[in-house]
Amino acid sequence: MAVETGQRAPEFELVDQQGKPVKLSDFRGRSNVLLVFYPLAFSGICEGELCSVRDELADLTDTEDVQVLAVSVDSMFAHRAWAERQGYKFPLLADFWPHGEVARAYGVFDEDRGVAVRGTFVIDKAGTVRWKVVNGIPEARDTAEYRRVLAGL
Repeated sequence: MAVETGQRAPEFELVDQQGKPVKLSDFRGRSNVLLVFYPLAFSGICEGELCSVRDELADLTDTEDVQVLAVSVDSMFAHRAWAERQGYKFPLLADFWPHGEVARAYGVFDEDRGVAVRGTFVIDKAGTVRWKVVNGIPEARDTAEYRRVLAGL
């Protein structure tokens, strides 16, 4: 079942590229969360999107007010190599096992391909989904739209 705007964001705990556990609730009351699901590390569109988040939203994400959490089914080790190569400072979270469980909870898991589609959720400090967009795997997202939505919180 898909998560809708106005609903409480499903809680999760996943490991980042350093093996550190990260819970959505870690940010409750502290930061708005830009939760970005992507299909696979080291793929062209995914790399372009996350580099855009890194470069074009740095003024928002370098503050305590907005935390980016990027999620795919890749392993912690693949995420670590990719983050080091691209200079990603935000957590890349491994929805590796149970395979795609968090993507399923948000309604963005493609069962046929075994990966997440391009789902993005803006979650406010109270833990409520304030905005979402879901694109198919070949459709890149618009980082400027993230900025507009985050500025409105």
